[in-house]
Amino acid sequence: MKLRSVVGAAALSLLLAACGTSQSATPAGSGGSADAVLKVGASPVPHGEILTYVKDNLAPAAGLKLEIVEFTDYVQPNVQLSEGQLAANFFQHKPYLDDFNSSKGTELSFVTPVHLEPLGLYSKKAADLAGLASGATVAVPNDATNLGRALKLLADNGAITLKEGSGTAATERDVTGNPKNLQFKPLEAAQLPRSLDDVDAAVINGNYAIEAGLKPAGEALVLEKTDGNPYVNGLVVAKGHEKDANIVTLGKLLQDQKVKDFIAQKYQGSVVAAR
Repeated sequence: MKLRSVVGAAALSLLLAACGTSQSATPAGSGGSADAVLKVGASPVPHGEILTYVKDNLAPAAGLKLEIVEFTDYVQPNVQLSEGQLAANFFQHKPYLDDFNSSKGTELSFVTPVHLEPLGLYSKKAADLAGLASGATVAVPNDATNLGRALKLLADNGAITLKEGSGTAATERDVTGNPKNLQFKPLEAAQLPRSLDDVDAAVINGNYAIEAGLKPAGEALVLEKTDGNPYVNGLVVAKGHEKDANIVTLGKLLQDQKVKDFIAQKYQGSVVAAR
């Protein structure tokens, strides 16, 4: 009888343990415990640098412990956040997040705007936009939101004309006017700086431009305007975790005036703090 009781208790323990592991994962460090380490995915520049400033200068006094995990692409930070391996990520703007959620079936929420990285056109072969030769090859980001953004940048500066109403969802098929017969070469965003030796020009996301040693505020042939720009980068979490104590604390720190001053001093206009 005692043996049966022991075996039964052991079986029940195993069953309960198995049930526990079948539940969905909780984002790493997403709660409000003072001992929890908040695990945040980020692009190295400028996101990782901004988070490191917060970690070293503001987080200790706020009782927040940060672990920064760096990524060099735009997909894995969202995949790992959705899977619960991260508590938050910081690398993207809301239009990209909305497109990712729609295409991948994820449920991620944009919670805190932090900064804008103006998209720019760069070239090693032309000193200005007018200097691009007829038939010049222009590399552009191949993800849907940043492709439309790149084409809009060219259209806003008179290089091409886009079909009315195409907006930021524009693709090459929406180009209705192309006086220089520009040839577009879509590439993964991270590859764009390396493409400058092989193409006539490239439209490069601000974080990858800075990481490659380019200076958007001084070296871009044309640069996005910041006023009214919808591509503000910010803190993103899994749906349902927007109000977690540590997330709220980190959001407030990222919007602190000291962070805005750090961005202004370090990036000299190549990254602009959200207002």
